[in-house]
Formats: sequence, structure tokens, C-alpha cells
Amino acid sequence: MARVLSFGAWGAALLCLVPIMAAIAAALSGDLDIWRSLAQTVLPAYLTNTILLVILVGTIAAFLGTVTAWLVTIYDFPGSRWLEVALALPLAFPPYVLAYAYTDLLDHPGFVQSTLRALMGWGPKDYWFPEIRSLGGAALMLSLVLYPYVYLLARAAFRQQSCTSFLAARALGSGPFQAFLRVAMPMARPAIAGGVLIVMMETIADFGTVAYFNVQTFATGIYQAWFSFADRPAAAQLSVGLLGFALLIAGLERLQRRSKRFSTRAGTQFALIQRTRLTAKTGWIASLFCAVPVVLGFLLPVAILLQLATESDQSLLTERYIDFIQNSLILGLSAALLTVLGALLISYRVRSHPGPMSTGMITTAGLGYAVPGGVIAIGLMVPFAAFDNAMNAWMVETFGIRTGLLITGSLGLLLLAYMVRFMAVALNSIDAGMSQVSLPMDAVARTLGQDQPGVLRHVHIPQIMGAVLTAGLIVFVDVMKELPATLIMRPFNFDTLAVQAHRLASDERLAEAAVPSLVIVAFGLLPVILVCRTLVRRDQGAVGAV
Repeated sequence: MARVLSFGAWGAALLCLVPIMAAIAAALSGDLDIWRSLAQTVLPAYLTNTILLVILVGTIAAFLGTVTAWLVTIYDFPGSRWLEVALALPLAFPPYVLAYAYTDLLDHPGFVQSTLRALMGWGPKDYWFPEIRSLGGAALMLSLVLYPYVYLLARAAFRQQSCTSFLAARALGSGPFQAFLRVAMPMARPAIAGGVLIVMMETIADFGTVAYFNVQTFATGIYQAWFSFADRPAAAQLSVGLLGFALLIAGLERLQRRSKRFSTRAGTQFALIQRTRLTAKTGWIASLFCAVPVVLGFLLPVAILLQLATESDQSLLTERYIDFIQNSLILGLSAALLTVLGALLISYRVRSHPGPMSTGMITTAGLGYAVPGGVIAIGLMVPFAAFDNAMNAWMVETFGIRTGLLITGSLGLLLLAYMVRFMAVALNSIDAGMSQVSLPMDAVARTLGQDQPGVLRHVHIPQIMGAVLTAGLIVFVDVMKELPATLIMRPFNFDTLAVQAHRLASDERLAEAAVPSLVIVAFGLLPVILVCRTLVRRDQGAVGAV
């Protein structure tokens, strides 16, 4: 049984390499003339837009996340307690759903411009208004949804800092802003950089927002090459280009994580940072600054979607929407089960057999998170479509039976794509749980007659059940929101809530798209609520310790 566990762990890890290697192989086997044609036509626009989008989103998210984390950690001002939790709420929104809401609000026929024309008596060409369907609009949508990654990591880093260094800087003549820049920021830099790099990876993987705003990036180019032009080699080569971006950012994230150093050492004085009460005027400015991303990233879009949903006259109780919800739940639950099982096997294998091989296994399994869903889809579709075609040709020639596509376009292949994409998410949670189980407990269980599967089943799983459920919940919600891989790989007539929302929004039926979008947001709130509860518990624990 120990060999079965080891084989399963290696199988789960190596499966994460299949789409990457297949996409590279398909790109290399393609004609170089295709790449030259792409370089002369669409590639410069894809490259420029992708780089600009990553820079804009990374900059805005870093600013919003870092400043809000500093304010709610260091200062006490009106609403600071609930804002500290509420600043994580925008994570519940997929960026493309936020794009639908703001398009209805800010587009030419939307409420804002219609009101301006009515009040000022302007005609359509009498005024200028920022275009929401633009690269800048896409950057704003992504920033409002993704800045909580930076906020949560920066807040944790600021909370772990001792106030003695900050107070020493103040005593030496530095003002609050100077002390923040010279002391707090450098100490929190690794956490902030890690959050920004996660934001960048999510940005290059986004498809729904840029596709809806007609911003040409690598992600939209892959989809167009695959579906609109049926050019499989071009899609594979564009996938490799996007893969290079993703792996570069993932490599930077790992490098900054290795260089992370903690300033608090055993024996040094540590004092929990105590919030400073701001004056009335300054406090309300801080409240307004922290409230703006919460309002723009969560409260306002929820209100817009609710209004659109009430105007659409659609019901979630119709047979059609029940099918969408059922399909989404089937995919989410199945993917969560498979991914958590694979993560459990990998994590236990790494724990029971530490060494270079185990390190390589967990690194391989974690690559999927850095690979956008479109690249994973192409990497799986190309080899399995070739297998299906070869099998069909052999069966026709040998038995006169047409087998068609056995694997391509099946739920099994789509679930494999989800498992590859979100394995790292499950591993992070389960590894954190495993690290809380002391190593001597394994030895005690083995001396009492338990084999390795028994130790995992009777010792580890009961103790890390919270981490396992958390991993499953996060994977489930991520699958509910996932769009590019689902669009490319889903079986015929098997639509999910995300696909339905994308289709309706693409047809400019925003009122109808609001209904599935709200359901997606409701599911997205589940892990956010979990994060918020964790924030509150940690703060209470820190106060109790003091």
C-alpha cells in the first residue's frame, strides 16, 4: 500500500507537467512560418497590451493593498475595525463580473452618461468621457478585484513587525511617513512583492475581462486562434508565449520568497504595534481612502447587479438555470475532491520521504497555478485530440467502428485541467496543516502497527481536516469562477454559470448576465468569509497574548 501512495503522489505531480510539455511540443512541431506571421501581425499588440496590463494592475494593486494595510494596522480611525475585514471582500468577484457591472454603469447608454446628458443637455458628441472598454478599464477592474492579495499579505507582515523599530525611527526624528518608508516598508517588502507577483500571475491568466473589453492579449489570442480561426499550431505557439510570461513571474515569486528574512529573532524585544488614534479630519480622510476600494470593488457592483437582476425577469428556479447551477456544482465538487486527494498524497509523500526528489515533486505540482487556464486547455487538448483521432482511425481500419472523440471534450479531461490549475492552492493549505502535526506522532503510529496508509488515514487526516476542507472550499470556488479552460474544454451543451454569464454579456444582455453573475459572487464569498473569520480570530489571539 505504501507503493500505491507513492505512485499516486508521483502520478498527481507528473500530471501537472503534461499540459506544459504538450503545449511546448505542439509549438515546436508547428511551422516556423506561423510564428513569423504572428510576429508580423498580432504578436506585437499581444505583447504590448499584456505587459502594459501587468504593469498597471501590479502598480495599482501594490499601492491600494499596501497603503490600506498600513492604515488599518497602525491607526485607529472611524470604521477602521470593519474596514480591516471589509477590504478583503472584493476577492469574491471574478474580474469579468465586475466588468459587466461597470459597463452597465459607465458605458454610453449607462446611468452615469445618461444622467450627464440629461442634466447638461449634451448630445452624444458634446462631451468626453473615459472609455470603460479599454486597456485602462480592464486594468482598473482587475486591480479592484486583485488588490486584496497584496492587502492580506502586507497586513500580516505589518502585524508581525515589532513596534520598537518604528518607535525608534520616530524618536530619531523621522515623521510617520518617513518611518513608514524607511522602516516598515523594507521589512514588509517580501510579503508585498509576493502579493504583487500573485496579482501579476492572475492578470496574465485573465480572459473574461480582456475579452469583454476587446483588449488584445495573449489570453484572447489563444482563444481566437483556437475557435475563431481553427488554427491549432498558432494557438499552441501563443500558449508557449503566455507560458513564458507566467513562468517568469512564478520564478520571480519563488526567488523573492527564498530571500525573505524575518527581523524578529529569539531574545529580541517584541512589542505588538498599538494603533494610534488619528485626529478627526485625518481620521475621516483615512476612512474615505479605505472605504473607496470596498465600495468600488464590492458594494457598488453588487448593487448594480441586483438592480439588473430584478429588471431581467429571470428566475434561478427555471429548468435552464437549475442545469447551469447543477453543472457548476458537479464540476466544482468533483474537481475539489480530485485535487484535494492529489494534494494529500503529494503532501504526505513529501513529509514521509523528505529530500531532493520530494522537493522536485512539490515544485512540479505547484507549476499549474502559474500556468493560465487557456494554456492548460491547449496543452491537454492537443495530445488527447491526437490520441482520439489515432484511436478512431485504428478502430475504423480494424473493426469498421467509429469511436469518435473518447477523451477530448469529456468531463474527465476538463477535471484534469482543473486539478492541474488549482493543485498548488490545495497544496498550500494542506501543507500548512501537515506542518502542525508533530513528526514523532508518525513514529508512534508506526510502532503501534500502522502502515503508511494507516498513519495518513488515522493520524494525519483527522488532525488536518480543517485544512483539507479549506483546500476543498477554495478549489471549489475557483472552479466555479474559472472561465478560459471551461470555454475551450467543456463538453457540448454542458454550460456552467460562468459560461452563461460570459455568453450573455458578450451578446450585450447585461441584465440577464447579472443573474448567473450574482450566483458566482455568492459562492465566491465563501472563502472570503473564511479569510475574514481568520483575520478576526488572529487579532483576538494577539490581543489576548498581550
